[in-house]
Amino acid sequence: MKRLAGLSALAVIISSTSGCGWLWGDEGYFRDRGTDYLDARQTAPMQMPANVDAKRIDPLLPVPMNVATSTDTPEKFEVPRPQAMAVGETSEFSLQKSGDSRWLVAQRSPAEVWPVARQYFENNGFRIAEERPQTGEFSSAWQPAAELAPSMARRLGDLMTDSDNEVRVRVRIEPGVVRNTSEVFVVSAERDEGSTADVAFPARTGNAPLEASLLDGMLADLSSTAEHGSVSLLAARDYDAPSRVSLTQDGNGNPVLNLSTDFDRAWSSVGRSLELGNVRIDDINRSLGVYYVNLAEGAKKPEEEKGFISGLFGSEPSQEEIDARAERFQVRLTRSADGDVQVSVEKDLNTVAPEDVARRVLQLIQENLG
Repeated sequence: MKRLAGLSALAVIISSTSGCGWLWGDEGYFRDRGTDYLDARQTAPMQMPANVDAKRIDPLLPVPMNVATSTDTPEKFEVPRPQAMAVGETSEFSLQKSGDSRWLVAQRSPAEVWPVARQYFENNGFRIAEERPQTGEFSSAWQPAAELAPSMARRLGDLMTDSDNEVRVRVRIEPGVVRNTSEVFVVSAERDEGSTADVAFPARTGNAPLEASLLDGMLADLSSTAEHGSVSLLAARDYDAPSRVSLTQDGNGNPVLNLSTDFDRAWSSVGRSLELGNVRIDDINRSLGVYYVNLAEGAKKPEEEKGFISGLFGSEPSQEEIDARAERFQVRLTRSADGDVQVSVEKDLNTVAPEDVARRVLQLIQENLG
């Protein structure tokens, strides 16, 4: 029956476009009205009664006299379309500066920026000595400039306080002010060659010109990486994967997933896990820490938008059918007293999900965390 209705609708559309003059002809309802203004005529101004003192009102849209009297205007012509507005090219990466501080802003999530930023330093000869993906930081070992890649050694050798000094850097990747953006900060420290002193990183900047040079190089490298492809979700797992994950129960015996990480990275990793687990996310509310999911449908994919013809023939389910079979739940993230994040599954704000459903969803999230 649904297929017949689709065929009927298609037949009506085809018939209406092939011979219905009352719709599309010169006298049709949908006729071209582009030249109607040529027939406009001025009318006499409104006359007010003699005993009424009224301020003169000039017409807002007067008809030029030459339009109404011109005999050279063609009967039909095509009004040119407006020119497209020129929009300057925008980059996914840019540098920001405030005083002596400089940082890089990326129109990508920290999980995507982390692996390529780390790769940039490794490619230039820096040895990664310590990394904490959960806090978005990694730092290099103490090295003289001569141990770095030749181009990097020449650049930093001229900018270091003493070319014989050893240098190390710390890179911090933070979530930006706007969702799915990142801010990258680089701080450097120097010490005498051969020294064993543990020189701490400064709070804001160590050698501003040196750090600016590193950020400039990273900007060029990240922009080139973006042009040649994007970082996959699987490659980005290491960034925000919690250091510890445990499936336990709360005080009421309901299953909960405990993540040893901060809220920002827990939110990112849970969302990615739901996507990898092929769970439909209908809506989100980050301020409440809630993903609204529909377990009866697969994850949304941009390339699977329903077309017009497929909608007519019923190859895609209607919204009524989706609502009828929906299994809607809320995946909620809550900060615990010890700083970790707990993930629970609820039917609504006042009702917990059935234990088997909650455990199935939490296990799915756990399996896809990395």
